[in-house]
Amino acid sequence: MTRSFLFLLLLVPALAAAAPASTAPPLSVRRLALLVGVNDGGEGRARLRYAVTDARSFGDVLEELGGVQPQDTLLMMEGDRAAFEAALARFKAMLTAARRQGTRIEALLYYSGHSDEQGLLLQKDRFGYRELRKALESLPADVRIAILDSCASGTLARQKGGVRRPAFMVDASSAVRGHAILTSSSEDEVSQESDRIGGSFFTHNLVSGLRGAADVSGDGRVTLHEAYQFAFHETLARTEETRAGAQHPAYDIELAGTGDLVMTDLRSTAAVLVLGDLVDGRLFVRDSRGRLVVELKKYAGRTTELGLQKGRYTVMRKVLDQTSQAEFELGDGGRTVLAASAFRAVQGELTAMRGGGPLPTAESASAASATGGGHRARFVNVGLFPGLQTNDLLNGGAPVDNNLSLSMGVSRMARLDGVAVALGANLASDQVDGLQLAVGANVVRGDLLGAQVAVGGNWAHGKAEGVQAAVGLNVARSSGNLGQLAVGANISGTSLAGAQLAAGGNWTAGSVDGLQVAAGLNRVKDRLSGLQLAAGMNWAAEARGAQVSLVNVGGDVRGAQVGLVNVAGRMRGLQLGLVNVSREMESGVPVGLVSLVRDGQFHVEAFGNDFNYANTALKMGSRHFYTTLVVGMGTAEGARGPSHWSLGLGLGAHLPFTERFFLDVDAVSNTLYGWNMKFEGNRLVHQLRLVAGFQVARDLALIGGPTLNVMHDVNGEPVSNVSRLARPAPGDVLLWPGVQVGLRI
Repeated sequence: MTRSFLFLLLLVPALAAAAPASTAPPLSVRRLALLVGVNDGGEGRARLRYAVTDARSFGDVLEELGGVQPQDTLLMMEGDRAAFEAALARFKAMLTAARRQGTRIEALLYYSGHSDEQGLLLQKDRFGYRELRKALESLPADVRIAILDSCASGTLARQKGGVRRPAFMVDASSAVRGHAILTSSSEDEVSQESDRIGGSFFTHNLVSGLRGAADVSGDGRVTLHEAYQFAFHETLARTEETRAGAQHPAYDIELAGTGDLVMTDLRSTAAVLVLGDLVDGRLFVRDSRGRLVVELKKYAGRTTELGLQKGRYTVMRKVLDQTSQAEFELGDGGRTVLAASAFRAVQGELTAMRGGGPLPTAESASAASATGGGHRARFVNVGLFPGLQTNDLLNGGAPVDNNLSLSMGVSRMARLDGVAVALGANLASDQVDGLQLAVGANVVRGDLLGAQVAVGGNWAHGKAEGVQAAVGLNVARSSGNLGQLAVGANISGTSLAGAQLAAGGNWTAGSVDGLQVAAGLNRVKDRLSGLQLAAGMNWAAEARGAQVSLVNVGGDVRGAQVGLVNVAGRMRGLQLGLVNVSREMESGVPVGLVSLVRDGQFHVEAFGNDFNYANTALKMGSRHFYTTLVVGMGTAEGARGPSHWSLGLGLGAHLPFTERFFLDVDAVSNTLYGWNMKFEGNRLVHQLRLVAGFQVARDLALIGGPTLNVMHDVNGEPVSNVSRLARPAPGDVLLWPGVQVGLRI
């Protein structure tokens, strides 16, 4: 059976070629937008300040960079339910009028305002989510995109399976069809706006991403995936410490095609700001009126381009506790490069505390800026334990920043910008830029930008980027580009881009863009984009890549599952294992001894062929691909009774042509055994079968067709004829055409 199974794997590429070909992409794209902003959510709700502003900002970036013409933009500001229904009707008419041969129509609906768990709140009226989804589905467009920036808007995404999660990877292109719904928060969260940014967190970050901050690939175009990923992470990061709590954008996506859906093209604007390679830190770009246009976290080592309107701008740059500023002017037809040398240090704005404290003097403010917000700075710290170290003895217990720390026991510091070495533990209450080395444990309460190496364990409370390596346990409460290596276990509290390697297990509460390798368990609570490799079990809510383990479990899988047992909710790709189970397989191939697909095939066949007068087969698989197990018995020429029985395994493609007529093309490898129950299993019969079927009733079909058979002995011995249609010939290989006829239930 092992030889038979391996033989079938060679035929997978040929059978996959039978899948339907994709259609050619349309010639052009026309995008139309309906923008809705309503500050008034009705009696008992605080009036918003920036819903209309957000709608106009989003419309500006669509017209400047998103290919939306002014005549294709419809605005509805401060209206009730009747006004919204009228706007939807007019928008539908605009889409209908825009349709013509060879053009793909994209409809984009944006809403900023109040909502609750039941629907949009338009002044004194409510427009339910079910009504909204029905209205979206009725729009005469090839692509329908809805973006909701309002409280509990994630309810709309939840109605058809959307969940709170970080960025998705869609399969879309110029031939794309379907819909995408993006919401600013999950179904049980509020969406927040801020006076500091002059708008909502989600729309502000989404617009910043569309202007180029989200262009991770650096190709001058921002895709739907890149824009949502940027908005998700920035919104979550900026709301984690707010009074209302963390805000998690959500989505429901059903797009089909190849490639990524481009939302904005920076090459279409005449004014481009280029942030040089050496520029880093959090940047705030404001126009001449002081409005915050773009906000982003910029990392050194790569160039970032932003598409802006012409005019004069100011960029505020924050790196740690140091603030600098640069001014520039963008004109038509040019690219302005902003280098790190263009920034000049500025003193922070003096403010009074709302608790009634005194206004700080210029001297105290300057000292605070130089030492990190009230911290003292010392190059080296030496000691045994907190209280018995130079940081505490020379500074009276005030927080101290260090570049080098050496301790025989436990060292404590505020910020580390360098190296800390301890036999016990290193404790940092603020950010670490550098390396912590300890036999016991390394702990950082702020962000980690560097490495933690410990025999015991590492713990990062803030955002962790770099490497955590431990014999025991690595924990990162909020991770970015991070590698975790442990003999014990790795835990990430949010999304991780990098790798987790552990002898025990890996656990990520968010998504993983990269690699998980473990001897025990890999778990991704949200989305995996990359590879999970384990000796025990892999589990991911979504998988975009491959899962390789004894047991693989995935919710929405696009890629491959390779293991003894593979389980998927929605499968698009390859399942290779002894047992494959999926609730839905849109496209792909299940290859295994048992393949169960709820919306696929499960049939029993009874048939006879030219070398077995009786066969029973079980066919299992997806709509278009299946595996089959065959047991049969036959009589060789000249024998008076059964001379042999056979056991076969096959892989094939199911091609339905009409409601009743279908065609199965498969390859089956049979092992023949003597009827005397001596299980030699040396004789193999390989078949290429072309079987047509006609559905007589719902659970009954007539099947039959020609076969091409090859028989040989694995030991090279001469083979005897088992078919009346074969011509006996000397040698150890026998080739002949055959036939089979039977029933399927």
